[in-house]
Amino acid sequence: MPELHPQLQADCHDLGRIDSGRLLLSRNASLHWLILVPDTQATDLLDLPTDALGLALQDCRRISHWLKQACGYPKVNFGALGNLVPQLHLHVVGRRPDDPCWPQPVWGNLPAAGAWSATEIAAMRSALTHDR
Repeated sequence: MPELHPQLQADCHDLGRIDSGRLLLSRNASLHWLILVPDTQATDLLDLPTDALGLALQDCRRISHWLKQACGYPKVNFGALGNLVPQLHLHVVGRRPDDPCWPQPVWGNLPAAGAWSATEIAAMRSALTHDR
């Protein structure tokens, strides 16, 4: 598995392993912003081999279902941008009309907020990863 990009390390909590790679959580606790970093040297989602692409999308779908069912988000945004951080990483973000930047995108619009508690991080790690 490639080394995690320093910007991802700085901006996120490392929740642990899932089937297709590492799962991260944005340190900004305004909303649930999860980031999947697939185990690959590829820098673009659509360059992944078919099996790896399917596995990554399956993991993102599972995260989306968890955000809707366990956290009550009516909408989940998904994106693979990577303009500033070249390492392939997939954003899966829970959204609701009362979130701090609705209906604008979270990128560049999400105000700084409190931090996740150790208990909250542990609960997400337990629910979503193999590192229980």
